[in-house]
This record gives sequence, structure tokens and C-alpha cells, in this order.
Amino acid sequence: MSLKVSNSSENNPMLPVSDPGRTHDDGDKLFKGSAMTKRGAYAAVSYMSCAVLLVMFNKAALSSYNFPSANVITLLQMVCSCCFLYILKRWRIISFSAGESLISDNSTKFVPLNTLKHTLPLSGAYLLYMLVTMESVRGVNVPMYTTLRRTTVVFTMIVEFLLVQQRYSSSVIFSVGLIVFGALIAGVRDFSFDAYGYSVVFLANFTTAIYLATISRIGKTSGLNSFGLMWCNGVVCGPFLLVWTFIRGDLKMTLNFPYLFSPGFIVVLLFSCILAFFLNYCIFLNTTLNSAVTQTICGNLKDLFTIGLGWVIFGGLPFDFWNIIGQLLGFTGSGLYAYYKLMGK
Repeated sequence: MSLKVSNSSENNPMLPVSDPGRTHDDGDKLFKGSAMTKRGAYAAVSYMSCAVLLVMFNKAALSSYNFPSANVITLLQMVCSCCFLYILKRWRIISFSAGESLISDNSTKFVPLNTLKHTLPLSGAYLLYMLVTMESVRGVNVPMYTTLRRTTVVFTMIVEFLLVQQRYSSSVIFSVGLIVFGALIAGVRDFSFDAYGYSVVFLANFTTAIYLATISRIGKTSGLNSFGLMWCNGVVCGPFLLVWTFIRGDLKMTLNFPYLFSPGFIVVLLFSCILAFFLNYCIFLNTTLNSAVTQTICGNLKDLFTIGLGWVIFGGLPFDFWNIIGQLLGFTGSGLYAYYKLMGK
């Protein structure tokens, strides 16, 4: 669908969004008989590409260049995200509120103050999630990072049980158990094992679970769409993170970083910031143009590419039979979990 804010769509380009009421002719299909449109295929591939590449660029900045502060990268990602959103909103390419009309929107205030206050817990959870997740990439090789991150579902189940007493079927518990078992097997054979690195990854899993639970409880009642929530997160978290990096001395370390003006490092940092924004957008786009089923399947597929590319580019995990078995068990468990959840088992 192309929402128009004037008589000419060329003067006001719109980022693609879904239109449940629109039917697609055969010319829009990816191929004859396919349920996916060409734009839907583009959204799915874009999501997986952004997700894989973001991990690669973050890993390159923190490990290959040994950049000392993950917090500064997180701050730069937030600043870039807010800049993108500000420009897109000013040009009326996107809206921040669910059901907002771009044609009649002449307000100068992006988000009402009361709405901003309503999203404070979500912004706090997002800040904690971003900081810990960024740091977790540093001390673990990419294949093991991806494997351990799949155990996030365990932490999510615990948080959901504590908050809403959510219970799960034996099929779901079996698939989660398979994920954890695979991570244990792969971890035992990980000769680059680092206790601190593993601990931070598991802490990242816990903060991710809290963030997702907060989205479910607060984000859906805020009246904002994905872009609006991204804007609130950046506006609220940015100043806090700036002060935090100043107090910790991260800004000083950044200024003294020997590769700060290295063309290679600047390119890595730039792509990390751009991809962080587009990843959030692609998740929204993929879910709306396709379905939650496609999003879940893409999430599992991109893990396979992340493991493969991380193994080739960064290494850190020598070939080992049991490590391969652990990786496959974790991947299989993720697929089964997605299948059982989608089938309602």
C-alpha cells in the first residue's frame, strides 16, 4: 500500500506498510501460487540481512578493533535512530501514533508528554536491554553468542510465569529443554570459554525477557506504533546514557581511542548505527507485510547465517564434533518451539 499525503505520491514517498484490506493480484506474487508478495519477500530478506550484519559489525567494533566502550556505540545508535525518525516524521513519511493520519497531522509535538511518561518503564527496560546486549557481544565468539542467546526463551518463560502465571504445554517445555541441552553441549566444547562473557550473555537474555514483557504490558496500551515507541526510547534513554558514559569515563576513553579516526573503524561504526535503526524497522515491516509466522521463521533462519558467517569471519570456535551437535540441537529446538507456539500446542 502507498498512503498518499498529496495528489502525487512522488512528492511524499511513504515507507511501506501493510493494508489488510488490499488484495494482491498475481503480478504482486513472488511466484505463481505463492502466498508471499514480492514486497513481503523483500521485507523478510531485509530483516534477516540487517539482523545478521548488525551482529557482525558490533562484533568487529568491540573485538576486532577492541573498542573500549559498548555504551558509546549504544548512545550513537540511539542518536542516529532519533535523527532518522525526526527527519522521516518531518517529511511525513512515517507517523508515530497508531491510526494517525499523515494528511491532517500538522502538530509540532511528536509525542504528548503524558504518553511519554506512560512509556518510561518501557524506555528503562529498553536502556538496560541495549547496554547489556551490546556488552554481551564482546567476550563470546559469534557462534556461541547466537547459541546462548537462543536460551532467552527460558528467561522469557520465567518472567511471564512471575508476572501473569503463564503456564506452558509439555511440547513447548520439551523444545526449550532441547535448546538448553544444545547450548550446554556446545558450551562444554567451547575452548574459548570465558566465564564473564557467558555471564553477560545470560544477563542479556534476562534483560531481553524483561524488555519483551514490558512491551506486552505497556507498549500496546500507549497508542504508539513501532516508530513512536522507538522515538520515546531514544528521547528518554539518550540523555541518561550520555550522562552515564560521561561519569564512567567512556567518552574520554573514546576520544583517546587510537583507531577513532581510522577509516575502517568509522565505516564499521556508521554501519552499526544505521543497521540498528533499520533492524527495528524491518521487524515491523516483516510482521505487517507477511505475518508473525514469517517473522518467527526468519528469526530462526538468520541465526543459521549468523553462526556460519561468525565462524568464517571471526573464528574463535575450532571445528569440533560435539560443538556442531550442540549447535544443531539448539537450532532444532528453536524451530520446534516456533512450530509448537504457532500451532497452539
